[in-house]
Amino acid sequence: MRIALNAHLLSNGPGYRAAGIHGYISNLLRHLPAAAGDDWRFVAHVGAANTAAFDGIYMARAGADTSSAWRRIVWEQTQQPRELRGVDLYHAMAFVAPIVLPAPMVVTVYDLSFIRFPARINPARRHYLRAMTSLTCKRARRVIAISQSTAEDLQQYLDVPARKIDVTPLGYDKALFRPRQPAEVEHFRRKHSLPERFWLFVGTLEPRKNLMLLLEAYRLLDKEARLPLILGGGVGWRGEQILAAIEQLGIGDSVKHVGFIPAADLPLWYNCAEVFLYPSIYEGFGLPVLEAMACGTPVLASDVAALSEIVGKAGMCIAPDDLVRWAAALQAVREEDEWRETVGQYAALAARRYSWQRTALLTARSYLYAILDKDPPPLEDQEDASDARE
Repeated sequence: MRIALNAHLLSNGPGYRAAGIHGYISNLLRHLPAAAGDDWRFVAHVGAANTAAFDGIYMARAGADTSSAWRRIVWEQTQQPRELRGVDLYHAMAFVAPIVLPAPMVVTVYDLSFIRFPARINPARRHYLRAMTSLTCKRARRVIAISQSTAEDLQQYLDVPARKIDVTPLGYDKALFRPRQPAEVEHFRRKHSLPERFWLFVGTLEPRKNLMLLLEAYRLLDKEARLPLILGGGVGWRGEQILAAIEQLGIGDSVKHVGFIPAADLPLWYNCAEVFLYPSIYEGFGLPVLEAMACGTPVLASDVAALSEIVGKAGMCIAPDDLVRWAAALQAVREEDEWRETVGQYAALAARRYSWQRTALLTARSYLYAILDKDPPPLEDQEDASDARE
């Protein structure tokens, strides 16, 4: 069985684009061979300059430069189909597949922000994703949604039948993201000159992350009630406006942007933070929230559906447009030591139900039923994907 995977959004180095979709692709490639049958062969299509390698995955590098979005799109639509003859299944790992495709298909959809919040996304990207994602989902045999929230959006906005959607949550590296020993945390804190107490946000600086509301809520606090606020993440579309607002609001003395945080350092940033903040307007999943929880860090997040799915009792969820409640919550979590300790312990336990191994097993299950061209039976236990290889 030969499976082709379009992995062109796999990053070739550090930077803010090495987060998000890259993390999904990278971890899926790392775990798929163990999740699949012995007779399955995986071919990952990547850019010409990409040097990534994974055990059990053949890396097929494009013969042309696909580093820019438009070059990648042209290659995917014109050249890639010629390389797919003889494959049993094609996995479009991010929204879109070639219009002409000589194989059955599975597609992963992360969210429908380009439909639900169009003004917050670059217009060219928005129009392309809306048209092509809709077409790809109609043609796909199975559609992988990374949360129940995304599955519901697919049904409502793109008329994708529920029977062809497989909800496949993301995972995290349990060896990395875990509560660390106090001595290790303190060493990292001193090394990076971090304050004893601070709040942390991690994510790309862009309008969808709703950081303007967070900054406004932060400004409403009395100065003595503010903990230092650290923003970690690359500057995305319109991110410069968010950075400019820090000075315009007069909070530059206590809000700091540290830029993209390397994956190896993220667990200790989470461990050092007193509370993790994630006010996003919309998420398909919200991986930083899960990673923070796994490190035992309580979470203050918006109550959008995907985040509520993950957080549960591991934090506090607030409407993303309720400025006053966000300010009140910031003050409350600063003062409630017992709440932080109890919720942090629960968060680490709650996170353990997610894993990349399970993501890979559920994905292999989608492949199997796409090849068979039949709907899979419901999983009796949503925690059990052990039948993926049967």
